[in-house]
Amino acid sequence: MVAATGGDPGENIEKMSMLLKKIKDFVQTENPNLDAPAREKNLPPSGSGQAFADGSHKTPVIPDDFRCPISLELMKDPVIVSTGQTYERSCIEKWLEGGHDTCPKTLQKLTSAALTPNYVLRSLIAQWCEANGIEPPKRPSSSGSNKNVSTCSPAERTKTEILLHKLASGSLEDQRSAAGEIRLLAKRNADNRVAIAEAGAIPLLVGLLSTPDSRTQEHAITALLNLSICEENKGSIVSAGAVPGIVHVLKKGSMEARENAAATLFSLSVVDENKVTIGSLGAIPPLVTLLSEGTQRGKKDAATALFNLCIYQGNKGKAVRAGVVPTLMRLLTETGGGMIDEALAILAILASHPEGKAIIGAVEAVPVLVEVIRNGSPRNRENAAAVLVHLCSGDQKHLVQAQEHGVMGPLVDLAQNGTDRGKRKAQQLLERISRFFEQQKHTQAQIEAHIQQPQPPTMANSGDS
Repeated sequence: MVAATGGDPGENIEKMSMLLKKIKDFVQTENPNLDAPAREKNLPPSGSGQAFADGSHKTPVIPDDFRCPISLELMKDPVIVSTGQTYERSCIEKWLEGGHDTCPKTLQKLTSAALTPNYVLRSLIAQWCEANGIEPPKRPSSSGSNKNVSTCSPAERTKTEILLHKLASGSLEDQRSAAGEIRLLAKRNADNRVAIAEAGAIPLLVGLLSTPDSRTQEHAITALLNLSICEENKGSIVSAGAVPGIVHVLKKGSMEARENAAATLFSLSVVDENKVTIGSLGAIPPLVTLLSEGTQRGKKDAATALFNLCIYQGNKGKAVRAGVVPTLMRLLTETGGGMIDEALAILAILASHPEGKAIIGAVEAVPVLVEVIRNGSPRNRENAAAVLVHLCSGDQKHLVQAQEHGVMGPLVDLAQNGTDRGKRKAQQLLERISRFFEQQKHTQAQIEAHIQQPQPPTMANSGDS
């Protein structure tokens, strides 16, 4: 596409990169399949410990978007082909090895045999598994045929080696210029990212994260962000001990460096085991701080990273204890803040955690959630309803509060006109509210009947007579 448009390739790639980031942010907050219906099979979800509204234990049906169009099974390693369709890597590789040059689903001719990892979908599948008490699918270990291999020219490799010598030098000026050039090289294409990592740049860049020179630090964190796009580099970056350095930048760096540190943590956390590492090394509190005080871009990057990290259950409590809930509530009520989608998406994840549920209830979220259900976008209405379902589970005061704020009408409308998930959440709430008030009426009737019954004479009265 870039070659066909002519002009400056770097400028065109920059525009496409920004567009892809917007799409990624949108999918992370707008995906309709984060909470799929549960039906058909009668086996309890592993480790979920939760019953559905009808009292039975059921395993969820896999959303269609999470199934490979070839195998129809839950995808472990989803990849995108040149037509934009996503398949399980092993399935599409077998298709291509069989001599096919078309997309199995659309039958369009493939312009390239390249397979691009679908990181966002992989994260959504992991979250769906977490929400439904299912073990997330394990990606097959990379074989030699699947690993990226650089096809850089000897001249390009020589240039990379020269830049690495500068990175390793004691000259701050050389380090700054080399880190800046590596940042740009890593941004341009996948071959550069592989070659730079193979040459040993990652440990040197990690070492520059603690430099007092802000510009060098910005170059280093952004270079690592660009290198992390390559799947094989993610493990190398974490193995090189980058996370503490990234957290340092997130706390102490310039705003640009902090934003790119947050984006790097999101990129690294698409690998499930990295979610645990990143959370355990103290990344969540400074992400919450950036979410509170960052620029608009910084808040978006922090929200995206927090959303992804909190897919892992063990990070939810860390986020709650770092004070993320009051920050999310403030973003949710800011006029023109532009963070409502992200705030609700994160709250919907945290509400499934006991600490998250308690804090969300304590900050008087119910009136705000009811207002979103009444007037929000379709996706925000469903997320608000999802939060309210968790709050009202086992806590009758929230049911009463929601009913007092007029939730019934908006819930009826959501149950009829919302997204599929929104309809399910609205129906659950309507059933709980109806059941609660029926019980209230029954209890009141029993009390009144008891009061109206004639009382037997007391022993004292019987003696007097």
